[in-house]
Amino acid sequence: MISGPADLAAKSTSELATVANDIRDFLIRKVSRTGGHLGPNLGAVELTIALHRVFHSPHDVLLFDTGHQAYVHKILTGRESDFDSLRQAGGLSGYPSRSESEHDVIENSHASTALSYADGWAKAFALQQSTRRVVAVIGDGALTGGMAWEALNNIGSAPDRPVVIVLNDNGRSYAPTIGGIASHLAVLRYEGDRNIFEDLGLAYIGPVDGHDITDLEHALRKAVRLNRPVVVHCLTRKGKGYAPAEEDEADRLHAVGPVGAAKKRSWTSVFAEEITAIGAEREDIVCITAAMAEPAGLAGFASRFPDRMFDVGIAEQHAVTSAAGLAMAGMHPVVAIYSTFLNRAVDQLLMDVALHRQPVTFVLDRAGITGPDGPSHHGMWDSSILPVVPGLRLASPRDPARLRELLREAVDVNDGPTVVRYPKATASDDIPAVRRTGHCDVLLECPGADVLLVAVGPLASACLQAADELRAQGVPVIVVDPRWIAPIDPCLLKLAGAHRLVVAVEDTTTPGALGGRIAQALAANGSDTCAATFALPPRFLPHASRSEILRAHGLDAAGITTTVLKRLEALS
Repeated sequence: MISGPADLAAKSTSELATVANDIRDFLIRKVSRTGGHLGPNLGAVELTIALHRVFHSPHDVLLFDTGHQAYVHKILTGRESDFDSLRQAGGLSGYPSRSESEHDVIENSHASTALSYADGWAKAFALQQSTRRVVAVIGDGALTGGMAWEALNNIGSAPDRPVVIVLNDNGRSYAPTIGGIASHLAVLRYEGDRNIFEDLGLAYIGPVDGHDITDLEHALRKAVRLNRPVVVHCLTRKGKGYAPAEEDEADRLHAVGPVGAAKKRSWTSVFAEEITAIGAEREDIVCITAAMAEPAGLAGFASRFPDRMFDVGIAEQHAVTSAAGLAMAGMHPVVAIYSTFLNRAVDQLLMDVALHRQPVTFVLDRAGITGPDGPSHHGMWDSSILPVVPGLRLASPRDPARLRELLREAVDVNDGPTVVRYPKATASDDIPAVRRTGHCDVLLECPGADVLLVAVGPLASACLQAADELRAQGVPVIVVDPRWIAPIDPCLLKLAGAHRLVVAVEDTTTPGALGGRIAQALAANGSDTCAATFALPPRFLPHASRSEILRAHGLDAAGITTTVLKRLEALS
């Protein structure tokens, strides 16, 4: 019965409690069917209700850091009827989305950013002499990210620019929050007294029971009256009100798949097995995670070798430079991270690892199209950006056997960074090679072929299917898997130069993709071979399943077949 935030104003305390219970029941039903972030939202129900009773969105600006906990905000701002389409193609986004509602101001779902946004909004409102309020909701786990402290440094130094920072403290990000900030917040929970926020120039209110709407409203209204930068410290429980979530020690059902969905072998599980095996063989192997040991495949390694496993929190930049230090001291660090999150640490990879030629291996999970998490989570940038890094070697395995093989090759490199990337998908069956030339695997040979299909990583299967269709239409092709896609293997260039048309198929953004780099190298060698890039368009792509997005951009067997035929026709 809530069609918008204004409907909350007239509710009594008992009615608000009913609303909170109804929202939890609704979330459990809907998210269990579609999949999504359940635990964080169950813990933020009362907090979000209180926010919308005290502040007046969209006049007042509500900024949700990460966005994992924004489902309740979506419900209260009139999107309840859209939840059957949550994270489905054309449906409701799993994060705040400016195209969905005027109540969503930002849609970046990376952590530790909301305070910087808030600082910018507050500065603009001060210049405009506006009475609009700025409220940023940030979890304690996001405070392990350095960018949050850069923002606090600025916000606390300007007492005339009021920002209300709501610290949603549940002791966890994905997993339990680590490091000194976790210890400091634990002290504040029980002792209060002097704290780091006050030292930075912010007022402090709390701790407040984050599941008591009356106490929350009182604290938030007090923050408004202070009319200065203030932290409201709210204690919540991730997964609140749903026993399976509250009792889940791993992540409080942080993210769940649809109920009944069969669990299949993932690329991550293959990596998890192999890195643990490598760790047993080599004492110099250490692993680093940015607050996501289990989803990044490092839980087994951490259990077996706890002294060689380092969780640095949501601090990707620090993770990379710390890895450089470990390498300088004689270890071989393996940084397991989502592809999209490595974007945050490209400078550190370039200047702190590559410039020093340090042997650090990066394992990029969720590379390429990831699916329902949408544009901020697609890993479609790494293999376009990373080839510019001097001395970096980049591998893209086509199947589980190649993942194991390439991971071992990567950790054997001792003179610069290596990267192994793989998708968020079910691990495919192994695809045998006909032969190897240089570092490249030839997967299919057809006599008299004028066309070379360069199949990058897991798109090898679609390329082989396309090759069968092309052969049926009288167009024989050779299919080759380069295995290492940067730098370009001279044997791949030699093979490419022997064909009339080369089409490189890759789920990365077109600028910087392998096909363009092959074309540039062939032209420099004076070759008249036509080399084409077949990849993703250089724009942010919406959420849908991985297969739907690949098919929509022609990166399936039918689309590859059509592209090759069109290219050949253009050459005629």
